[in-house]
Amino acid sequence: MPPTPSSSPHSAALRVATLSQSAPTAFSLRPDSAALGEIAQALALTGLRKLSFAGQLHPVGTRDWQLRARLGATVTQLCGVTLAPVVTRLDLDVTRTFLHDYTEVEGDEIEMPEDDSVEALGAFIDPAAVMEEELALALPAYPRAPSARAEPVRVTEPGKKPMSDAEARPFAGLAALRDQIAADRSVEKGTAEEKGTAEAKPEKKTDS
Repeated sequence: MPPTPSSSPHSAALRVATLSQSAPTAFSLRPDSAALGEIAQALALTGLRKLSFAGQLHPVGTRDWQLRARLGATVTQLCGVTLAPVVTRLDLDVTRTFLHDYTEVEGDEIEMPEDDSVEALGAFIDPAAVMEEELALALPAYPRAPSARAEPVRVTEPGKKPMSDAEARPFAGLAALRDQIAADRSVEKGTAEEKGTAEAKPEKKTDS
């Protein structure tokens, strides 16, 4: 029997102790308009439609669980250049593994784990929390309208000319220094040649 879609996301948290160890547990979330508004506000979206999150919780061994689901949403964000609305359709597969014996890394320097889909197993597994986290991760970081053009911005001190693109290139300074050194060497070489010619010229003797 398919799960009944839940309109109140966080009421769908599942108690681990009641999950079946012999078969997957299905879930389906379709937030109502009020919940969509709250999620959109939390994620700084100007629009959120057709949000759905459906899948199953699978037992792994005797004490671990894996969530496998499909996330779908239509989001509206402001263009970072023109502030025009940008609509993006998201459809992605989600996998999250919950480990009973998961160990948190302690210490001042914590490295990011290679697999960020693994986390500690608690008393509940909340598909709604996973849905919101995955939606936030899937959002375009720099939404751009098709007509948006990024114009270069140059800032400098008052009264001074802003650097050009060529001057701002990493090796522009090195190239200028190279040319200056070559010019200095050319001048030094010419001076040395003139001095050598003067020293090699024989002195004119006068008859006594």
